[in-house]
Amino acid sequence: MAGTVRHARLESSSARSRLKRGRQPHWQALVDGRVHLGWQCWKGEPAGRWVLRRYIGNGKYRVTALGLADDAAAADGMQILSFEQAAAKARAMVTTPNGGGKIERLTVRQAMERYVEFKHHKGQPVEDTISRSTVHILPSLGDLVVAELTAEQLRRWLSTMAAAPAQSRPRGGKPRFRAAPTTTEKVRARRATANRVLTVLKAALNHAFDEGHVANRDAWGRRLKPFERVEAARVRYLSIAEAERLINAADPDFRPLVQAALETGARYGELAHLEVRDFNPDAGTITIRISKTDKVRHIILTDEGTALFRRLCAGRGGHQPMLTRTDGSAWKKSDQKRPMADAVARARISPPITFHGLRHTWASHAVMNGVPLMVVAKNLGHVDTTMVEKHYGHMAASFITEAIRAGAPRFAGATDLTVVPLPKPVRPTRP
Repeated sequence: MAGTVRHARLESSSARSRLKRGRQPHWQALVDGRVHLGWQCWKGEPAGRWVLRRYIGNGKYRVTALGLADDAAAADGMQILSFEQAAAKARAMVTTPNGGGKIERLTVRQAMERYVEFKHHKGQPVEDTISRSTVHILPSLGDLVVAELTAEQLRRWLSTMAAAPAQSRPRGGKPRFRAAPTTTEKVRARRATANRVLTVLKAALNHAFDEGHVANRDAWGRRLKPFERVEAARVRYLSIAEAERLINAADPDFRPLVQAALETGARYGELAHLEVRDFNPDAGTITIRISKTDKVRHIILTDEGTALFRRLCAGRGGHQPMLTRTDGSAWKKSDQKRPMADAVARARISPPITFHGLRHTWASHAVMNGVPLMVVAKNLGHVDTTMVEKHYGHMAASFITEAIRAGAPRFAGATDLTVVPLPKPVRPTRP
């Protein structure tokens, strides 16, 4: 039989700071004395963790870790939980004692957590999903029950988000906000951002529906529409002269990475994961094994690109990283930002461009030089030409020019030099 436990004050970090630290957690009863939420913090640790304890009979309990407590850092609803978030997560898990089955009152927060876990298990990146969820979804919708959401409720959330100022990177743990959108372009940009957040939310809620935790998806289905005509093509690419200046201005260890991006159109993460064995000098291709879409693809290289990768791979083992710093260390996440900004500044490129702009540069020049859109899409890793047409279709000048010159109507007539204006008609006088 489950025994009684002493009720501990766990609601705030200040209350928890007065509790004794050590191996034994402090508990609060949640359900009928058989389910308890606990806070455990070892001596010397700045923050504790939340644990769930469930009575399983014969005097035994099952203890499950829920996440870190917001003792030293603000809660993000994912890894770091407030008391309310931990309690909500614990109550939801009570309905699934073996970790499976239907959750009767699944909250949006729990749906987002399950979706992030689902993507993580598939090997897909989750940083952007977590970031958008933490900033835009969880503060307003996190504690709402998915089955009780309404389309009107979500429409108000979407409109409020689009009208709110954009956030900058936090400083000192506190969010910073830019000016509220006032111009037409800024309003369009905020609505486009809201649409992307809506896509993340819908994906998480659809995953909850697919798992059987909610009976229908009417609230976020056809009744909830994104903002229309706000997705402008955001393409900033370098001219050939600018690209050459950037290569020359880049630091010696960063220069091969810039050249590889310009020769392939690959993403930074794809290039950072390349190994020497991924270059096929006979076929003149690079194999992308780790990509955003989890699909292997082969990038066709030009003669100049083949020569570049031949130099980078010469005399090296197949499983060695292909692109490294001069000291042999690997390029890690976000390592490209500072050297890219420095190279752009030295090359006097204005407006500035990010590393991802090198991918746009390759695609833009390929399209302008007449490479078919499907070929460009295959090299970039897209399943069809939809994204390529959206961002680069207007640059296919050769096809457009040839079509206009071949098929547009022609009107024969005299040139301006030979045109003589007609005399004005003389009005008859009345008798």
